[in-house]
Amino acid sequence: MKEFLDKHTGNIAGVLNCFDRIIYKGHLPISWPEGMESFLRREKVLIKDFKRYVTKVSQRLVEHAQQTAAKEKRPYWYVKGKMGKEAEARALAARDGITEGLICVFTRVEQAQSFKLRYGEGRPYLVSSQPKCLCVYFYFMDPTFGLIHVRLQTWFPFTVQVYLNGHEWLARQMSRKEIEFEQMENAFVAIGDWNKANRLAASFAGLSWPVLLERLACKVNPLMNDLLRGMRHHWSVEQAEYATDILFTDGARLPGLYPQLVEHATLRWGASDILGFLGRKLDGRFTGEYRTEMKRRHEGIRVKHWINANAIKMYNKQPTLLRIETVINRPHEFKVRRPGRRHGRLVVEWFPMSKRVRYLPRYAEVSLQANSRYLQGLSVVTDLSEQVRAIDTVCEPVVREQHRARGLNPLRKREVALFAAVLHGEYALHGFTFRDIARVAGIRLPSDPKERRRLSSKVYRRFALLRAHGLIAKIPRSRRWRVTHKGHAFMAAALKLKTHDLPVCMCDLAA
Repeated sequence: MKEFLDKHTGNIAGVLNCFDRIIYKGHLPISWPEGMESFLRREKVLIKDFKRYVTKVSQRLVEHAQQTAAKEKRPYWYVKGKMGKEAEARALAARDGITEGLICVFTRVEQAQSFKLRYGEGRPYLVSSQPKCLCVYFYFMDPTFGLIHVRLQTWFPFTVQVYLNGHEWLARQMSRKEIEFEQMENAFVAIGDWNKANRLAASFAGLSWPVLLERLACKVNPLMNDLLRGMRHHWSVEQAEYATDILFTDGARLPGLYPQLVEHATLRWGASDILGFLGRKLDGRFTGEYRTEMKRRHEGIRVKHWINANAIKMYNKQPTLLRIETVINRPHEFKVRRPGRRHGRLVVEWFPMSKRVRYLPRYAEVSLQANSRYLQGLSVVTDLSEQVRAIDTVCEPVVREQHRARGLNPLRKREVALFAAVLHGEYALHGFTFRDIARVAGIRLPSDPKERRRLSSKVYRRFALLRAHGLIAKIPRSRRWRVTHKGHAFMAAALKLKTHDLPVCMCDLAA
């Protein structure tokens, strides 16, 4: 991302790379039909009685959830229809001043992975199924991870889902390390020491996740103490979001730049670009799906590019914060260096990455690379906000050396032609003269000296008008002129408006 940061170096306060939302899933050894049948034999339960047994055990989990909520004097709700559970839990925590412990318990009927009974030759058997069952959401304010939820399905095999946010964890770590920061929602709009914050964020992937997650699972599932004693979950990463936040110093800088970034990301990039950002190539072997969507949210405009189930997105979280975020749902589309078998031999090579929680550091690595490539692609975008402000000022009349000069019209044909002439590339080094402008504009100089002086005076009056607005300046001790920084900003914007933006707009209206 060096090119992007170098281009805007004077306007960037800091950069933070950190995991955002992560969803883990825990599967017990009874999560496949053979393991479940073995468990039933151990408990001396006939396979034909599977449904009756499941209903009985499921009731224990429901009663435990109700008793836990009653003991902590927290709400226990059955959710019907759509409801923002996280937002509701956060509002309850703020209302009741909960800084640690249980916030609420929500229950909802959802689809889950389980089993169903099949009859065949010899004896009945179990097969995998996805019925709907009651799922219990425990929302906690954790002292280490902040707001989290633990979802437990109440039917065998009792799969557990744990949701947490890396920015919430980092905020608590910075507080313990006495690093000053200001947080708005799940984004930081000020950090006292960016280097220390990035080092802390990098340590997130190396935490003892199996131990931490197992502790949360045992907290919500009372069966782990008796019926399922001795079993441990196999933990995997169901979804991981890794964000690169760029904080701008000026609150007006990003709002001026972001529309150009959105236009470039939505209109200039295709499947080959996004595949390249995610470390892949578009060739005949790619049979997946690519799509880009732009959506207006309360935070701002979000652009999201999908490659199959993985994605990379960009949005303006706050007026000063630009976020690029990689979302990994299918990690096997990335590679990890690990031991494995190839051609019957045990080797250490690059293999498709699995969802194992041990590969979380590799998740961070490939996501940071994707975010960096995305920002590198955005480094070609020019901030036109200065040009827009220049247009506003130059269109008004000005007074220079007690002489009033009219405002310029960026849509007038002859003035746009003059802008194009003075911005000609060959004049960038040594400037231009009247003869240079006449040659570029295709004006033939009259042979009559009187007519030539008249034409010269006409052009120099145009030069004086541009000079009065500060668009060009006289090179000392010469007859040459140069374009000022303000002139480049205004005239380039005027040319873009006349030759690009208006034609596109008129085509849209005609369509």
